[in-house]
Amino acid sequence: MADYRTTDERVVVRRGGAGRTIAIIAGIALLIAIVLFATGFWSADVKEGSLPKVDVSAKGGELPKVDLDSKEVVVGTKKTEVDVPVVGVKDNGEK
Repeated sequence: MADYRTTDERVVVRRGGAGRTIAIIAGIALLIAIVLFATGFWSADVKEGSLPKVDVSAKGGELPKVDLDSKEVVVGTKKTEVDVPVVGVKDNGEK
């Protein structure tokens, strides 16, 4: 958008831009394609086709059988003595 000020304090806003330009170009291209198809310059050879016939059947209702041997997890506690170092601050005589 561009704003233009006139001498009597009116603001004229001019709208336009890339969107309008792209729409005009797409419209012109569509009209050209329609004319080319209508005159026979372009032709579309469409052959009949069909989807492949597929037979699908499924039996449901059962889960797969699984034989699983896993490890046993044993959780417990025991008493242990741990030597903990003593942390302190040396006084270097400053007060």
